Amino acid sequence: MSSADEAKRPVLVLAEFATAHDVLRAAEGVRDAGYVHWDTHTPFPVHGMDRAMGLKDSVLGWIVLGGALTGLASAFWMMHWMNGIDYPLVVGDKPPGAPYGLPAMIPIMFELTILLSAFGAVFGMLALNGLPRHHHPLFESERFVAASDDKFFISIEARDPRFEAERTRALLERMNALHVELIREAAS
Repeated sequence: MSSADEAKRPVLVLAEFATAHDVLRAAEGVRDAGYVHWDTHTPFPVHGMDRAMGLKDSVLGWIVLGGALTGLASAFWMMHWMNGIDYPLVVGDKPPGAPYGLPAMIPIMFELTILLSAFGAVFGMLALNGLPRHHHPLFESERFVAASDDKFFISIEARDPRFEAERTRALLERMNALHVELIREAAS
């Protein structure tokens, strides 16, 4: 490694594991060591990984619920305003804005509920995942391309309060990592 590479700040430590079982056990070890800014990268979902990482339930469901309730209330208010206040019409000898018109409102209320809950799901997921992100330091590793094929990885970011390059590397090596790599800032 050249002296120019040594001067670059470390961004993360990347560890490669052979099997799903190995990465699952390593995830439990990283969690128990107290790291908070880390992730696992696997070619397929690994049963029990959320628990092994100590992840809490996602708030995405609450975002979707907020979008759904907003859509429902907005549709009702919009149709009530249009049909009962802004441009009242007497249809079928029923007074404008009467609750008799509710059955006619249901399809529109349903559609707006679904539309805004779908927007909440998509945009909430993007925001919670920090997307779009066009480049990540993981892409600097030549070995990381195997994460989508047959290898399993754990990455621990340098912004983690417990991160210390050598201590973090030693922890991952003790967990039977096949290869541990320190990723530094990309060249400007």
